[in-house]
Amino acid sequence: MLRKNAIVGQSGGPTSVINASLAGVINGCIKAEEIDRVYGAVYGIEGVLNENIIDLTDKFSNEEELKLLKVTPASYLGSCRRKLKDEFKEIFDVFEKYDIGYFFYIGGNDSMDTVMKLSHYAKDNNIPVKIVGVPKTIDNDLEITDHTPGFGSAAKFVATTIKEIAHDADVYDKTLVTIIETMGRNAGWLTAASALARDGIIDAPHLIYLPEIDFDVEKFIDDIVALSKTRKNIVVVVSEGISDKNGEYILNLYKDTGKDAFGHTMLSGVCGILADIVKKRTGFKVKNVEFNILQRCCSHISSKTDCDEAFEIGTKGVEAALKGETGCMVYFHRTSNSPYACEVKSISIDKTANAVKLVPKEWITKEQNDVTKEFIEYALPLIQGETEITYENGVPKYTVR
Repeated sequence: MLRKNAIVGQSGGPTSVINASLAGVINGCIKAEEIDRVYGAVYGIEGVLNENIIDLTDKFSNEEELKLLKVTPASYLGSCRRKLKDEFKEIFDVFEKYDIGYFFYIGGNDSMDTVMKLSHYAKDNNIPVKIVGVPKTIDNDLEITDHTPGFGSAAKFVATTIKEIAHDADVYDKTLVTIIETMGRNAGWLTAASALARDGIIDAPHLIYLPEIDFDVEKFIDDIVALSKTRKNIVVVVSEGISDKNGEYILNLYKDTGKDAFGHTMLSGVCGILADIVKKRTGFKVKNVEFNILQRCCSHISSKTDCDEAFEIGTKGVEAALKGETGCMVYFHRTSNSPYACEVKSISIDKTANAVKLVPKEWITKEQNDVTKEFIEYALPLIQGETEITYENGVPKYTVR
């Protein structure tokens, strides 16, 4: 048998379980008779271009190291946000140099764009490298897949932290509005996940605003004032990407923001802007909390379901490549809500790259400031279970390159 090497990279924003998918890919490669060595591209596709490549085979043949990698947050190999232009020949020259027969790229929407472009180049030039995308993103906005690895753990963090904030805010006998901002550019999955905080005793959050719905500042103020007549502690959750009826981000209406390498507006801070508006218009005491990167590196409270599935989908990506599949993304297909069950399938990368999956409008209430029970039924299974974390000197123990 002619054995080839494999290379894996991570790209885009990290998650608390992206390394579980990496562990799944590494484990699948090490166990495969068709694969000799498994390499890691440091800083994603830039690591390939710069030949910043490390051998992962020996270190992660040790089961304890692999177990530690599985629960380590953020991207073990580092990440990048690089939009490929015409560097394809240089990339495949590196693949040839390292005798690469398999390339696995773990990432979100923009990373799947990279997988698609490399797949097309390989096909057009008869290059037999198998190229497979392994999904991840806390935003949960990749098309086709039922959900993405990373979302369940981020949703668990959002729900848990909002529950804690609600308890904290309830200690004073005066009106307090707490506005919390979650990530989510155009899709409000994480914002919607805040509803999972409700347990029958704590009913926060009381208002939820998703980017799928046009945001009206006047209606927003009216909603808060109406609630203040029956309760003193009001918890509001908004997506960073809320926009008005003209499609303009609310953030951009009040401050200038830059753009990333893919031309996306860099969003952060809309909760502070809304807090100022509410304070000036109502006179209420207002606090604002921006979760920012905390929601994507929360491995200490990650979902066991999410972590286990992330590992599984990494392994399945290797299995797909060994079967001869290429130019594809592995994904989750849900077969049952109760009991929860998913299976891993694969699909042509052309059918999922550069597409955005939004929260269905029918899962948003008619008042446009909350989510329905259908969303809860969808999301609740994804946050179940707690991962086993090793502690050292009172804090979690992780691995590094």
